[in-house]
Amino acid sequence: MDTVSTTSSRRSISLPSLDSLGAHVLALLWIAPLLYACWAAFRHPSDALSFDWTVGWTFANFSAAWERAPWLRYIANTTLLVATILIGQFVLCTLAAYAFARFRFWGSQVLFMVLLLQLFILPEVLIVENYRVVALLGWTDTVWGMGVPYMASAFGVFLLRQAFKQVPRELDDAARLEGCSRLGVLWRVYVPLVKPVYLAYALVSVSTHWNNFLWPLVISSSDQTRPLTVGLSLFGAPESGVSISLISAATLMTILPLLLGFLLFQKQFMQAFLRAGLR
Repeated sequence: MDTVSTTSSRRSISLPSLDSLGAHVLALLWIAPLLYACWAAFRHPSDALSFDWTVGWTFANFSAAWERAPWLRYIANTTLLVATILIGQFVLCTLAAYAFARFRFWGSQVLFMVLLLQLFILPEVLIVENYRVVALLGWTDTVWGMGVPYMASAFGVFLLRQAFKQVPRELDDAARLEGCSRLGVLWRVYVPLVKPVYLAYALVSVSTHWNNFLWPLVISSSDQTRPLTVGLSLFGAPESGVSISLISAATLMTILPLLLGFLLFQKQFMQAFLRAGLR
């Protein structure tokens, strides 16, 4: 009995340590490119691949990278694109989720299952069809054309529907007795109660579309509409002859807004994900 208990205790001690070690190794592998970008961004181009800590440090890469591309325009385009998509998603997903959560109509379940099929379709598969529709509407090379295909989000509808279904119907009935319309009940009862879910979804949406590359690359053709990801790809094109140090400096500048936002609102972010039940 003593031998068995000793063996089990050793296993209970060793397994968590192995899990922790594996998690740290995976985290290090995941963050290694970012760590190298931080290293190379502050090094002379000739010393970017050298790991000598005593020489080669400089801040000139950031000023040189800033002067070689219209980064302010790219940041403004990206911010406008992300805000346009997020506002459209909030409006469309809220109305659709409310309808699926509280209304019963013929074919609602089938329609909801068809909507969820969008989760299994990669956005890249629809690029040709989306481009054809956007071109017919005359929205090519516009921020609106880049944002419209992503406003109807099946994930957003599903997430908000599940949150709305947890709101007690008694609150709905009480608001109706007070004279609220359906939209009034939605705005005054449902939306305030699921604000953490909105915040969690906003995090997913902003991070996804801030880093989106392929569709903006296809639809944009000028600096007036290009977002940061497309601008960075053109800045780091091999034919431009940009060094790895300048590319690393430009990369840090493009991710700086998201990084600052996460550092400033980290506590609220984590609480929103936990309350929304995201795993």
